[in-house]
Amino acid sequence: MELNTIKPADGSKHAKRRVGRGIGSGLGKTAGRGHKGQKSRSGGYHKVGFEGGQMPLQRRLPKRGFKSALLKFNAEINLTDLQRLGAAEVDILTLKQAGLVGELAKVVKVIKSGELSAKVALKGIVATAGAKAAIEAAGGSVT
Repeated sequence: MELNTIKPADGSKHAKRRVGRGIGSGLGKTAGRGHKGQKSRSGGYHKVGFEGGQMPLQRRLPKRGFKSALLKFNAEINLTDLQRLGAAEVDILTLKQAGLVGELAKVVKVIKSGELSAKVALKGIVATAGAKAAIEAAGGSVT
């Protein structure tokens, strides 16, 4: 292949449509715009969601709900996950490496769901009252 033999791929280039150039072109007179109306005029168009003056759908429906942007930084794990992890000391970095919490997590909370029999020491991780009782009953600690 030489630089002077390079060609564009087949079908990638095509002639531009020339509108308004007489009957024989097939796109004369109204130039493919139909008859009258806002879309037939030059410069005549409207923004997305415009319904001809009728109250648009996004304004007819009520506003509802709220989703906090901070939720992605919170994560929770249960006692069963701690049992399965099998580590004596657990911190956020350990949980991230094990894939139990997301990489963005900054606050991790242990909830009382499942059973825990292993002794686990939590460092920098919060626990609910029930989960803390279960951890301490198994001989672990929460700091």
